[in-house]
Formats: sequence, C-alpha cells, structure tokens
Amino acid sequence: MDFSRRDFIKTASVAAAGTLLTHSPAMATGSAWTTNSDTLKVGLIGCGGRGTGAAEEALNADPNVVLSAMADSFSDQLEESLKKLKAKFPQKVQVGANTKFTGLDAYQKLIDSDVDVVLLATPPVFRPAYLEYAVKAGKHIFCEKPFAVDAPGLRRVIVAAQQAKEKNISLVSGFCWRYHLPKRETFRRVLDGQIGEILSAEVTYNTGELWHKDRQNGWTDMQYKVRNWLYYNYLSGDHIIEQAIHSLDMLQWAMGDAAPLRVTGSGGRQKRTDPKYGNIFDHFALTYEYATGAKAYFSCRQQSGTAPSYAVELIGTEGKCIVDCRTGLHEIKGKNPWKYDDETKFTDENAYKKTEVRSMYQQEHDELFASIRSKKPINDGEWMTRSNLVALTGRFAGYTGQTISCEQALCSTEALAPDPLTWDMNYDVPVAIPGITKFK
Repeated sequence: MDFSRRDFIKTASVAAAGTLLTHSPAMATGSAWTTNSDTLKVGLIGCGGRGTGAAEEALNADPNVVLSAMADSFSDQLEESLKKLKAKFPQKVQVGANTKFTGLDAYQKLIDSDVDVVLLATPPVFRPAYLEYAVKAGKHIFCEKPFAVDAPGLRRVIVAAQQAKEKNISLVSGFCWRYHLPKRETFRRVLDGQIGEILSAEVTYNTGELWHKDRQNGWTDMQYKVRNWLYYNYLSGDHIIEQAIHSLDMLQWAMGDAAPLRVTGSGGRQKRTDPKYGNIFDHFALTYEYATGAKAYFSCRQQSGTAPSYAVELIGTEGKCIVDCRTGLHEIKGKNPWKYDDETKFTDENAYKKTEVRSMYQQEHDELFASIRSKKPINDGEWMTRSNLVALTGRFAGYTGQTISCEQALCSTEALAPDPLTWDMNYDVPVAIPGITKFK
C-alpha cells in the first residue's frame, strides 16, 4: 500500500465526517488575523508544567505579547502557574479575575474571549475538541503533542488542521525536535541523500519512571485520574504516544514523512504493575516496515533502574547517521562524513546564530509569532498528525500482538475516552494483553 498524502487526508476526512457532526459543538467563527498589530493576546489552556513553559516561551517570542487569559480543569493548578508567570513577567501577564477559567468547559470560555493565540497544553484526550474549537474561532494555535489518543480523535484533528490551513491560521505543533536547529541540519542532510537510501533504523526512547500524584481528600475518582493522566491510555494514549512519539517523529522526518506499510511487535507491563499506574504498558518493542523495504526497529520503556537510550540511528547505502538526544551527538559516518559541533555552519547562517540563545522550545514560539506578524502562516498539521498515526499504529500492534497497517489504524472505530467525560463518573479500560486484546 502506498499510503499517499491524498489517501491520508481523504481517508481521515471521510471517516471523520460523522464524528465531526456528532461531537463538535456550535462554535464561533472569527478572523485569522488580529486587528491589533501592536499587541498579541495569548491564552493558555492547560496550566501544568508544559503549559507554563509554553506560556513563558510565548511571552519571550515577541516584545508585544501579553498573557491575557488562562484556563485549566483545576483552579489550584491555574493559580500556581499564574504565580510563577507573574513573578517572571510582571508586565506581560495581564490575567484578571474575569479571564481565569476553570472546569471542563474552561477552554470554550477562554477561546470565546478576545485572545489572538491559544496554547493547548492539556492532557491529550482533550486535544481534538479544543483544537476544533480554536480553529472554528479563528485563533492561531500552539498545539502540544500528541494530538489524539485514538483514531476517531485523530481524524478530527486531521480535518481541523486542514481547516486551519484554509483559514490561514498558524498551527505549530509541540514536536520540539523539528524546531531544533542541529536536527534540522542533520535531517536535511539525510533527506538530501548524504547517507544514501535508508535501509534500516534503530529508534529508542528508553527512560525511567515519571511522577505520580497521591489521591487527596475531596477528589473524585475521575479528578484523581485526570491529575495522573499519563497512566491511563484513554487520557494519554499510553507512553508510546505521549512520550516516545518524539522518537517516532524523528524517524518519520528521516523517512520523508512517508507512512510505514505495517507494524508488528508487542509490549506489556512487567515492573510498573501497581494499580496507581492505571492501565498503560511499561514497554513496547516494534518493527516498522516501509514501502522502500527499509525496516525500523523501535523500543520504548519507562522502567527505573534500566539502561537509558533516546536516539535514532539510520543505516544507509552510503553511510549511517546517529542522532542522540541524551548526548547531543549529531553525526554522519561513511562516504560523506559530517558532524555537528559548535563550529558547524548551518545552511541558514542566521539560524545558526540563534542557537546561542534560543532553545528548540523557544524556536517553536519564535517562528509561530513571526508567522503571525508576517501573515505567512505555518501549518504543521499534515506531518504532525502523520507521526501521531505512526505512534497509534504501534500501540495497536503492541496491544494486540498483531501486524497492523497505518490505514487500518486510521480507520479504527475504537474510541477510548468516555464521551462526555464528567467528574462524577467511574470509568476504566482493561489492561491490554497481546494475543488476546482485539483490534477494533
């Protein structure tokens, strides 16, 4: 199967049509361009650590940007974030009592306000609905990864991203490595053929265990789970989608964003079995097969006390490329050797100069706000959703132990999350078992 760009968008659009009609609320429409050329108003939706960081980067990206509104499911999280941001940007944080929104409908209230740009940094389960609403309202968007936890949600995101392009709305994704200048130079060289045709790849995101928040008095069961969202696949997508998707996105980048034909592999939970870790796996091991004949061997795990690895190694007909996110190594060996170091000159020398002061996270926002000012919108929609699909296909393969194609994954009817999600509900999804769990 040659899962082409046209097939990708057509399949998603057809499959999503019913979903959009069924799930999308009535939304306001608006202009894609702010009428105030001097000040851009930013609204933050999702005030955790990543959201707070995104707000800082947005405020650093342009001299005439203010944070005018904030939204979060939980008031304590919003207030903590607001305190940090006010301390760092006393003049630029202009959030008042009437522009602090909490609860499950907080995103609607914020987007309906007079903000020009929204930062979407909530747990991934909420992303499709929030992105749709922001696009319909004509807001520019920074959208943290991942973008959906299941295929019905991903189809909605694909359609919303296409609508953003049609409306000249900037949509920048949270795939930060795509905005990392050393990696841009490295993958440019790979795509230009510096290692020849790619034959195989080893891709990893093997790390330790993450945070957990103990249950507090007054929290409902669903509030406890949303506060610990990464341990529930219907909220996070599992760690292959929530975290290891960064490595799969780099693989996709190297492969020219061509979808793999099929994925085979497995996964499970060996160490992280306590009920507090919800229903997600602690490891996946998968093989991705591409139409060119190339195979990518992928592994990810979240197990403390194990050897770490966060890298992409590409083997080509004329050499190999190593990108190691832990050590900062960017190197090509073979017929056309090259290595990034402090003296490396980028194709764009102005971009090289920015590396001295701008991180990849900052670069995302620099380019987002520059695109708004110049009225030359950025739209990451197609490749960002393609990478989400590749991770989703891997999860299906790992959960079922079967060989799954990207087209099958995109057309899946399985909706993981409850609709609607409410604070007083009790909801669980069983832990998947390869060979027993069925693809839906």
